[in-house]
Amino acid sequence: MIFKDYYKMLGLDTNKVKMDEIKTAYREQAKKYHPDVNIGDKNAEDRIKDINEAYNILSNPVTRKKYDRMWNSRIGKRKAKLNREQNRKDNVSPKGEILRILFGKQEENLTNTSSKAKKVHEKIPVQGENVETEIPITLENAFFGAKKDISLRTVNGKMKKFEISIPAGIRDGEKLRLIGQGLPGENGGKNGDLLIKVNINKDNKIKLIGDDIYTEVYVTPWEAVLGTKINIELLGETIGVYIPQGTTTGEEVKILGKGYKNSKGGRGNLIITVKIMLSKVIPKQELELYKKLAKISKFNPRKEYR
Repeated sequence: MIFKDYYKMLGLDTNKVKMDEIKTAYREQAKKYHPDVNIGDKNAEDRIKDINEAYNILSNPVTRKKYDRMWNSRIGKRKAKLNREQNRKDNVSPKGEILRILFGKQEENLTNTSSKAKKVHEKIPVQGENVETEIPITLENAFFGAKKDISLRTVNGKMKKFEISIPAGIRDGEKLRLIGQGLPGENGGKNGDLLIKVNINKDNKIKLIGDDIYTEVYVTPWEAVLGTKINIELLGETIGVYIPQGTTTGEEVKILGKGYKNSKGGRGNLIITVKIMLSKVIPKQELELYKKLAKISKFNPRKEYR
């Protein structure tokens, strides 16, 4: 995803503006490119989408603060360089003016000085902008590591293929950097980098919290009463889980060292929540046993679990 200059989209030259200025700029741009004013203009439709996107980011203090950090690194530094060069160029003008007054020299000296300043400015190396994108991976890919192919459209409109290596134990939201694979630099400046944010797919049955993996296991009422051992498949291995006798629904069973990889080269824990389940359709014979149990059992959860 190519970095967008939201301030420029709203007609602003800098991020040193107040919220009122952002709102005013947004209203002006929205009015200018509103679909009702530009009927059938595809370019106007695209512009209004960008304008709305820019305003949504910049009108929120939290997202604006995060965006400003990226803006300063990509655009602010480059603008600062250009301003410094322009200041050097402007500082030559008073000298040329003095020479004109004292000796009648104006055009030649001033023109030559301006040309030199322009040449210096043209030769300033400017690093290319970074390009950002995202890639979804499974928990298994993140745990073991994997190789993935992604394709991005270049500034020339062509598709370029990249092979990236996902390191084992990568965290959700971490970014991989491919140096020099971003936008080209100017005047001999270095290319920008390609930043790839890794998103671990969400799973309703498995959750990753820190170094620990959370999951659920379903058991029957008699397995919970009598205790049982079951096997679960996780991250390429079969793990035996012992459900203690008398386990109630919602209780957790912890298995040490079977979680996610941590920074010390070890693993977190596997936390299993036990859920006691009933069949939606109970056969007649089982139903009779439940009736007998109801007659002989003295257990009353409403008294014991207050």
